Amino acid sequence: MAKKNKHIKTNAIRILESEGIPHELLERDLSEDANAAADGGNEADVYKTLVTTAGPSHNYVFVIPVVCELDLKKAARAAGEKKLEMLPLKQLTDVTGYIRGGCSAIGMKKTLPTFLDSSAETKEAMYASAGKPGFQMKLAPADYAKVTGAPFVELCK
Repeated sequence: MAKKNKHIKTNAIRILESEGIPHELLERDLSEDANAAADGGNEADVYKTLVTTAGPSHNYVFVIPVVCELDLKKAARAAGEKKLEMLPLKQLTDVTGYIRGGCSAIGMKKTLPTFLDSSAETKEAMYASAGKPGFQMKLAPADYAKVTGAPFVELCK
């Protein structure tokens, strides 16, 4: 079961607070189904952050529902690249400043082009990593897009 937690501060949370963006920070038990919404919501409202590469210094971030699979062809088209592949896990922390299971498009050590799946555009709220494993943030998709500069794009297979 998820619980509200106001004591943790990650880069993502600091940025949301500094921008005055309304959000909730939720802690979930990592032994629970990772796809379950933190407060009992629909798992289609839970989004994951994926980082891709088109070569050195050409990295892109895609935020999609956990119930979907990233379509690399659609992602490449959105990024204006011929081909993308998933960033090797061993490079994730160096590129983003985050670790696996706690990667957020908000607050990466370097701003990367970010794209948000179009499924989020009509939702009232979405859940995404708060920048630390076991923590999610609940916020309006429009606010997520605003703070990351992400357009809404069809990205799933």
